[in-house]
Amino acid sequence: MPSDNGGLSRARLGRMHEVLARHVADGDVPGLVALVSRRGEIHADVIGRMADGGAPMQRDSIFRITSMTKPVTAVAAMMLVEECRLRLDDPLDRWLPELADRKVLRSIESGIDDTVPAQRAITLRDLLTFRLGLGMIPVFPQRYPIQMAMADAGFAPGPVFPSFPPDELMRRYGTLPLAYQPGERWLYNSGTEILGVLIARVAGTSLANFLLERIFAPLGMTDTAFYVPQDKRERFATSYARDHATGALKVFDDPTAGKFASPPLFENGSAGLVSTADDFNAFAQMLLNGGRLGSERILSRPSVELMTSDQLAPEHKQGSEMFLGAARSWGFGMSVFTGRDDLCHVPGRYGWDGGYGTSWYSDPREAMTGILLTQRLMDSPQPLPVFTDFWTLAYQAIDD
Repeated sequence: MPSDNGGLSRARLGRMHEVLARHVADGDVPGLVALVSRRGEIHADVIGRMADGGAPMQRDSIFRITSMTKPVTAVAAMMLVEECRLRLDDPLDRWLPELADRKVLRSIESGIDDTVPAQRAITLRDLLTFRLGLGMIPVFPQRYPIQMAMADAGFAPGPVFPSFPPDELMRRYGTLPLAYQPGERWLYNSGTEILGVLIARVAGTSLANFLLERIFAPLGMTDTAFYVPQDKRERFATSYARDHATGALKVFDDPTAGKFASPPLFENGSAGLVSTADDFNAFAQMLLNGGRLGSERILSRPSVELMTSDQLAPEHKQGSEMFLGAARSWGFGMSVFTGRDDLCHVPGRYGWDGGYGTSWYSDPREAMTGILLTQRLMDSPQPLPVFTDFWTLAYQAIDD
């Protein structure tokens, strides 16, 4: 039976609840909050507990959204573009002198001193599209000298993020050669780490203050920040990782003594935010509405359309298959689907996942947003089974 206004089948939403509840009962995740929004109708489901044996999960439970931070940082950058304080294709040397006059590896196999001059400066477009020439080299186990150098500088891939001040972060990035020429290749993650520093320098304030004043407060995102204060700690879910030796879940980050319990040294524009399902839905609805939520205009519609459209040529994606695959590409700070090779892989659908167990995508054609928040770390770039089931069932619930 469909709902009254959103075109979502109540029966199929019930099926979604049964499947998600089974993931919790089977121990895949201790708990979750799932939200599907379509044409003004919001369906939310709250299952399980915030910690193993702890308090029940709540709709306003707070989660570490990690890489779902990336599109938020991209929106902040585009606000500065709209104010003409930044331009997409201008060199960033003025604001990021640590990245001026770059050297580039002669080849990916080269030693870090075997370089050639960069053919051009790094631009804002390069940061937004992850084509600055720095980022995760998706070759495991690591075998290239640049991978070792990045790890030695504090940028090893994995669930532990940089924890040094912004200027020190940039100093360390400045010691590294680029793996590829600016604009040549998509490499994950570093672009939005650096982008957060750029925004703070251009705006003359901290990244946290800029996001609070320009995005979170206008959108009513009262629980989204770079840490969880004491008075909200009881709503903060414990983070777990799979113990590969035993198969059991073990605590990765504790709400009271963990990495998000106090203001961080580095406000990580790539993976640093915590949020709730309803907070992030406000952000998602703003994008789905072309930059506006209610009376608040955050971005212009053309800016949102640019951000959520494919910005990569096929050659840019070479080697990135484990992240993007055949049916998706990248816009500004988020993934964009370009083909349909699965029920829920719909061209035009955009969003991204968080490595600590969260997922968000919006589909403009269906006027639909889905958000799934769990507290289990992903084991690889491939989505958790609960992610796959959630998205498949969300699309099956469309009933018009």
